[in-house]
This record gives sequence, C-alpha cells and structure tokens, in this order.
Amino acid sequence: MFGLTAEQEQLRKEVRAFAEREIAPHVAEWDEKSEFPHEVVKKLGAMGLMGVIFPEELGGAGMGYVEYVLAVEELSRVDGSVGIIVASHNSLCTNHIMLAGNDEQRRRWVSKLASGQWLGAWGLTEPGSGSDAGGMRTNAVRRGNGWVLNGSKTFITNGTFADCALVLAVTDKEKGTRGGISGFVVERGTKGFRSGKKENKLGLRASDTAELIFEDCEIPAENLVGKEGEGFKDAMRVLDGGRISIAALSLGREREALDAA
Repeated sequence: MFGLTAEQEQLRKEVRAFAEREIAPHVAEWDEKSEFPHEVVKKLGAMGLMGVIFPEELGGAGMGYVEYVLAVEELSRVDGSVGIIVASHNSLCTNHIMLAGNDEQRRRWVSKLASGQWLGAWGLTEPGSGSDAGGMRTNAVRRGNGWVLNGSKTFITNGTFADCALVLAVTDKEKGTRGGISGFVVERGTKGFRSGKKENKLGLRASDTAELIFEDCEIPAENLVGKEGEGFKDAMRVLDGGRISIAALSLGREREALDAA
C-alpha cells in the first residue's frame, strides 16, 4: 500500500502553511489585476520549490516526484497561478536542460534556475503548431560560430519575466520532427530576443502567459541543448514530466473546489 513518509507529510504541511499565509490573502487581487507574484516566487526559490526535483549540487532541493507533486498540489489548492508558475519552471525549462544538456550547461543554467535565482520559460507552442510541432516555423540557421533564430512562440508561461527560455526551432526543414528540430537556451538581454503580447486570460491570471519573439537573434554554438536535430524527441520526454505536474495542479484545484462546496 502506498503511503507518504514522515518527511513528505512534513513537506505538505510546510507548503500548505506557506500557501495559506503568503498566497491566500492576495489571490483575488492578483487575479483581478493579472499581477505576477514576484515576491512569492522569490520565497519559493528560497524554500527549494523552484528546483524540487534537481540535485542539491546544482542548487535544487534534491527531492523526488512525490515531493514535487505534493508541493504543486498544495500551492494550486490555494492558487493555480502559482502552481503553474512552479510547474512550468521545474518541469519544462529547467528539466529540458537537465535531461538533454551537458554538464557545463547544467552548471551554467540549471544551478541558477533550480536555486530560484532565475525564472525559466519553455518555448514550443506557436500560432500554427502545438505539441505536435509539425507546423513549427521558428527556425535556427548556422552563422559563423553560432546560430541565428527567427520566429515567434505563443502562450508561453513565464514569457514576460523569464531570465532565459529553452526554445525549440527548426534546424533542418526537410527532416521535420524526425531529426529537424533542435533546442536552444536564449538568455534575457540577447539582441533580437524580446517578449511580445501578454495574454489577458479567463483564468490563472496571476500567471504570466506571453509571446516570445526572435528577430535575427544570434546565440553562440554552446547554447544548443542536446544533439542537433533531437530537440523534438527531447521535448516529448520533457512533456512526460510536465503532465505529472499539471495533474498535480488539477488535483489541487479540485480539492479547493470540493472544500468550497
């Protein structure tokens, strides 16, 4: 029979207490104003919740998926916006670098993301393509000792405020999803990279959802994460973990609805 350990039960209590103390009093205001909870995100980083599933030597909390699910569930029980911020940051951006990146890339980026110093975004969806990626138009072409990105992404969680984004782009149009898509890290401040329209949503309004725009955006060769052409395969692995966190978020919202009823 499955059961939680004493440490896991303690984590649940701590996250629940934090959510009720630091988040609950502000939920209505944040939602009404579509206000991103910057201070809460910083505090979550200090608690280790922006890097739950990543090793301590890389700035993470060194815990597993059970602990991660408990944290996302308890945060989402009070505010799904905070839940999706944490889920997207952990499961998508940071985890893509952790799964597909090399040791140097993990030291360079995962350490900042998992510790909460940086906020991450993950760019797959475009106006004409979702997780199938078949219609992806954002492309990356080699130029000198690097790559040049052109295109845009839409509906990107943390898109306005992310310090870096893991972006999927077409590197070989002929191969498509079977070896023609690659992943790149683009840091905030890179010339040619900017955030676009911020969505005015019907729900989870304190969570930031925005466009990412790339116009002759030059990035160095070492920002390629994983092998060239294997970005789509890596993205599908990343989404497996992402679905776990979204299930946890949904469970938290359902619990809140039951409590309210």
